[in-house]
Amino acid sequence: MGCAGEQDQGGTVTDAIVVGAGPNGLAAALVLANAGLQVEICEAASTIGGGARTAELTLPGFRHDVCSAAHPMALASPFLRAFDLARHGVEMLQPPVAYAHPLDGGRAGLAWRDLDRTVEGLGRDGRAWKSLFGPLVDRWQRLSGLALSDQRHIPLDLRVMASLGLRLVEQGSPLWNLRFRTQAAPAMLTGVSSHASSPPRALAPAGVGLMLATLAHAVGWPIPRGGSQAIVDAMAAEFTRLGGRIFTDHRVRKLSDLPRARAVLLDVSPAGLLDIAGDELPSRYARRLRAFRYGTAACKVDFALSGPVPWTAEGCDQAGTLHVIGSREEALAAEREVAAGRHAERPYVLVVQPGVVDETRAPKGHHTLWTYAHVPHDSPRDVSEAIIAQIERFAPGFRDLILAKHVRTARDQARHNPNYIGGDIGGGALTTWQLLARPAPRWDPYTTPLRGVYICSASTPPGPGVHGMSGVHAARRALRRRFGIEPPAI
Repeated sequence: MGCAGEQDQGGTVTDAIVVGAGPNGLAAALVLANAGLQVEICEAASTIGGGARTAELTLPGFRHDVCSAAHPMALASPFLRAFDLARHGVEMLQPPVAYAHPLDGGRAGLAWRDLDRTVEGLGRDGRAWKSLFGPLVDRWQRLSGLALSDQRHIPLDLRVMASLGLRLVEQGSPLWNLRFRTQAAPAMLTGVSSHASSPPRALAPAGVGLMLATLAHAVGWPIPRGGSQAIVDAMAAEFTRLGGRIFTDHRVRKLSDLPRARAVLLDVSPAGLLDIAGDELPSRYARRLRAFRYGTAACKVDFALSGPVPWTAEGCDQAGTLHVIGSREEALAAEREVAAGRHAERPYVLVVQPGVVDETRAPKGHHTLWTYAHVPHDSPRDVSEAIIAQIERFAPGFRDLILAKHVRTARDQARHNPNYIGGDIGGGALTTWQLLARPAPRWDPYTTPLRGVYICSASTPPGPGVHGMSGVHAARRALRRRFGIEPPAI
């Protein structure tokens, strides 16, 4: 019996089956379907989207992004650029300020889309910011190609690699304050690097920060009109137009649950791969999957508000995304606490306010607010009060605007999405080693020892983000190895 509950006389329903309808699973399915193959997707949840779902979580009429909310990687992705979200009806709205970093005393660092405007606002550190990001912004497409590659066939651009390498060494080491003289610029960069859910003074988080901050000036940090669901809905619509079929509410517990297919692509975590195929995997490969490290976690809190957040610092009301933590030193201390398994008294809080550009998210005059705080792995604690306190610190009166809230602890995250092991929404710890050896030390990270079975989740290179590239890389291998089809360049 197959995903559709039917099977032809020959015993094979389709050429390829994709398990999981998140951005990576959908991207893999699109690559295969575009090659003329018959493809089915099995999704355990009742709706598609994985980490890009949108739902009414608090009150009627308030639409909240369930996981991802702002999408610089969607505009950086070679696959999604070729897919052309705008052509498929997705409107990517650009907040005037890509991200803001409020500081005590009514100040804030503001990352405008315009690099020169950002430089002007940073005063004494403006020139340092320009010298740090100018060369990367000028070559952002090549930088994106490097960052979103399979980490095995890296586009050779010595100038980009040299520029990035020097900056990685600087920002991932005790040299990270060398170029700065004031507080705002280093705090801004640390806030972005903390997206890696890891102490920011290390090579991997520094790479994340440099990439995301570059994209702020190159393509912006857009917010999809109507919610992140618009991105995956557009991908699903194109997939079905190509003849693909999607089956929701269909949890695959074992490979034997699936009909025979020439290729099976699994948008699952290493733990999920062990659950589905563990008995069939060679013991050595299974041990490597069990050794895969998961990272710290997120407690997600969504708010329905009676009005906009009353930020003290000028410009924060125009920002789509804010990093709410304070100084660079505070961010480093908070992330070290969480990495050590303790809850930070003042946690790092990531905030997205869609209402800055998207009036469809809440009834007229009202707003939604998307937040999460970093917490220890598998934490059961509701940290909504700590989140409210951090926002109140920079926006007095925020608490009075709250109409309702929806809390999903780290442990709840894992129940909601099986790929979020222990509440790790990034698919695994972002260390330098695990950026390359995801999910196991192998030349080809997408193949498994099982013939025709591939893994295509964020636990493979290039890692987390709504870019679809993990699915693309896995599907291109399947096309070559299983079907003898050379996929077109992207």
